[in-house]
Amino acid sequence: MEIKVREVDGITIFNIEGEIDLYNAPTLKDEIKKKIEEQKYNIIINLEKVSYIDSSGIGALISSLSNLKKYQGGLKITNVTGSVRKVFELTKLTSFFEIYEQDDQAIASFSS
Repeated sequence: MEIKVREVDGITIFNIEGEIDLYNAPTLKDEIKKKIEEQKYNIIINLEKVSYIDSSGIGALISSLSNLKKYQGGLKITNVTGSVRKVFELTKLTSFFEIYEQDDQAIASFSS
């Protein structure tokens, strides 16, 4: 898994590539935790280049979202496709997370 982090309008965007599984989900969680420590509470996770996610990856996203909510922040997910979308649908997490097609839609939702 590779994580590229960028900022747009004060919102942190994680572009993730590869698989989010038992072995690297803690890394993702730690990276989000670092942003919280930097007082960056609005985060977008772009899953466009993620080919696989397991329950550990889902768990990392859920726990990160609940940590961000403590600071009135949010975690939004973009570009969920293929088998990764299927995992979100099967686990009924499409209603738990705010999921957008594109980053710019998610960015706009933070200000509305």
